[in-house]
Amino acid sequence: MDEDLIRKYATPAPRYTSYPTAPHFHAGISAGIHRGWLAALDPDATVSLYIHVPFCDRLCWFCACNTKQVRQYAPLLRYLEALHSEIETVATVLDGRARVGAVHYGGGSPTMLEPRDLIAVDEHLRSRFRFLPDAEIAVEIDANDMDEARFDALAAIGLSRASLGVQDFDPRVQKAINREQSFEDTRTVVEAVRRRGARSVNLDLLYGLPHQTEVSVASTAEQALALAPDRLALFGYAHVPWMKKHQAMIDEAVLPDPVERFRQFGRAASLISSAGYEAIGLDHFARPSDAMALASRERWLRRNFQGYTCDRADALIGLGASSVSQLPQGYVQNAPAAADYERRVLSEGLATVRGIELTAADRVRSWVIERLMCDLAFSRCELLTRFGEAASPILDEADHLAASDSDGLFERRGNRYAVTERGRLFVRSIAAAFDRYLQTGAGRHSAAV
Repeated sequence: MDEDLIRKYATPAPRYTSYPTAPHFHAGISAGIHRGWLAALDPDATVSLYIHVPFCDRLCWFCACNTKQVRQYAPLLRYLEALHSEIETVATVLDGRARVGAVHYGGGSPTMLEPRDLIAVDEHLRSRFRFLPDAEIAVEIDANDMDEARFDALAAIGLSRASLGVQDFDPRVQKAINREQSFEDTRTVVEAVRRRGARSVNLDLLYGLPHQTEVSVASTAEQALALAPDRLALFGYAHVPWMKKHQAMIDEAVLPDPVERFRQFGRAASLISSAGYEAIGLDHFARPSDAMALASRERWLRRNFQGYTCDRADALIGLGASSVSQLPQGYVQNAPAAADYERRVLSEGLATVRGIELTAADRVRSWVIERLMCDLAFSRCELLTRFGEAASPILDEADHLAASDSDGLFERRGNRYAVTERGRLFVRSIAAAFDRYLQTGAGRHSAAV
């Protein structure tokens, strides 16, 4: 592909894990509004729970997650007290409404929790919410945390899907990002969780890191494939030191440029696809038998703050510091700092600090952007059926975008608007054409390639 075209579309753009995106959340959404939205959930709604553990025992310099390095366990105990209190508050507000179809433990490093504490959270959730018999339990795992007791605790809570951050297996790259994790350590975890019943294993890889090359990224992809994961994510490193100060520890002089990033992705993606994995949206791959591949083929793949998901729940309830809830009325976010979260929960029950209520126009654009990110396409007829005349401005914009695109990235095929295969890696930039909030200039974003 032409290098000028790569640079043209590598400009910053949101990742579109929500629409409107988080920089446009505001303080007008209060804890009282949050309670009202929870109380209005349909009694038969299906919900997913996200549990955030914002602590790590080491700080990876590439990380853009909301987390904090701690060397003692006492901060986690204080945090868990607040987390249990928030669980109780939310369960009381719901008063038996809604059924839990999935729980996702993220971080930070949720595997930092002592086994008894992880099990206690699970028991509290199950005692206060109605769990579906086949509810998925997903946990993000740091291989360096793990021991036999923690593996047993994961089995005790019913772990069904494990996600491991690999990033890169090259020792030079690992040192540059302060994330040392050997292939053998990773294999040990994969084998251990499978023995204990995990039905799906996901590995996260990164491209665009310091000292990476096409060859090194391809080597990591080949090693990851040797572990036969059910899913692979191939993320572009988001260098945002204005948001995450510790990223200043990374030497920008050894970061690859947009063209090299593009080539790194292309080579790794080709290897993964050649191994029989199906490409999912922008940056995921799955075995044809995996639920995510099925969701992609049948066009019910979704997008949320954890990325691509085949979760079909009516609402996502976030618990813990910085967690985001996605409710029918809009988005709600908890206080990001652990200390502020704890103070708010223990004094007010909830830690809501901001959010946004969806307008009718937001819902139309949210649907279009999600379908572009997930299916690389959307149907003109389906958009009109769902939203009626409210869809007209979007259709005009889509017609204009397809007619004016001289780069071969986006086209109209009769009833269908589609991102071309050439445009797949630029889908964030294409989706941004339908983002009316982006023009306000709120927020800075990472490179779109």
